[in-house]
Amino acid sequence: MAVFIHDDYVFPPKPQPVVKPGEFVFSAMHLDHNHLIGMTWGLVLAGGTLKSFYDPDPEHVKSFLNSFPHAHIAQSEEEIINDPEVKLVAAAAVTCERADLGIRVMRAGKDYYTAKAPLTTLEQLERVKACHQETGRKYFCHYSERLDTESCIFAGQLIRDGRIGKVIHMEGTGPHRLNPPSRPDWFWSKEKSGGLLCDIGSHQADAFLFFTGETDADVVYSRTGNYANPDHPDFEDFGDCMITGKDGATFYFRVDWFTPDGVRSFGDGRTFIVGTKGSIELRKTLDPAIPEKTRDVVIVLDDEGEHRYDVSGKIGSPYYGQLILDCINRTETAQTMESCFKAAELCVKAAWQAVRIQ
Repeated sequence: MAVFIHDDYVFPPKPQPVVKPGEFVFSAMHLDHNHLIGMTWGLVLAGGTLKSFYDPDPEHVKSFLNSFPHAHIAQSEEEIINDPEVKLVAAAAVTCERADLGIRVMRAGKDYYTAKAPLTTLEQLERVKACHQETGRKYFCHYSERLDTESCIFAGQLIRDGRIGKVIHMEGTGPHRLNPPSRPDWFWSKEKSGGLLCDIGSHQADAFLFFTGETDADVVYSRTGNYANPDHPDFEDFGDCMITGKDGATFYFRVDWFTPDGVRSFGDGRTFIVGTKGSIELRKTLDPAIPEKTRDVVIVLDDEGEHRYDVSGKIGSPYYGQLILDCINRTETAQTMESCFKAAELCVKAAWQAVRIQ
């Protein structure tokens, strides 16, 4: 059977700015994770106007200004939170502090956009949900391995079009490179970071809900271990988890900090999606089988044959424009709060219910 290389596939136009300069003003704060740089760029490219930035650490301020030299440097959180012109606050605080920051932002009448993981405990989740209900403000989470990844965006389109039928099973791998010297002290603490399954496992929980369409699910089991970092006994460098959705879809994922130094990306992230009429494999960050194909390869098996799509640089991300319009129109196109909170619940449960095996 032939393998179809779809170099001539006609992709829709990439997303364009959705607002004019000054129509949607946002600010950023707390560069405790570099995801904030990508989050800010996404909003700017979608038409958002960056007004200001706050961080108590001068080195963080310097790093942010390297990317956004025009940003006004605020002198406090309150300066941003109380600014009536600012409609959204983007932040990447220490993980255990993200929920309380979001609550302060929402109570000030602004929408909140946080780096993953959005929180670290179920108690935080309940307070965030209550504040969302009370204020009507949004609590977006940047699950970047799906929202910024063109292969995931394309796979979502294929699934919505019915290409592989009903999704019944998924498997995910999320290896990352540790690079210990680059990690702040809070990174090694499970109480502060949420642990491995809460941190990078949050990407996996979000992907499961998105691709399967499940709205509720249970953590069947989860395990963690520390195999190579004895100097940080609280740290977890390996974890896996099994989840079952209420409508019957199943999911297994594995995350770890063991990407070798010779690998050309932070990790060989893969997603396998099984449907009733076919399957999809996503080689998200690199394709080790073809050196010149660096990322975002989508492999589809269906009744017509075996198909390979190289979508890197061809899709773009509609998320940021959708997020801006959701803030303006009070819609839920970019991300439903139900899905955002359910992904948080699953990854927190996986983290704190995990059996320690090493």
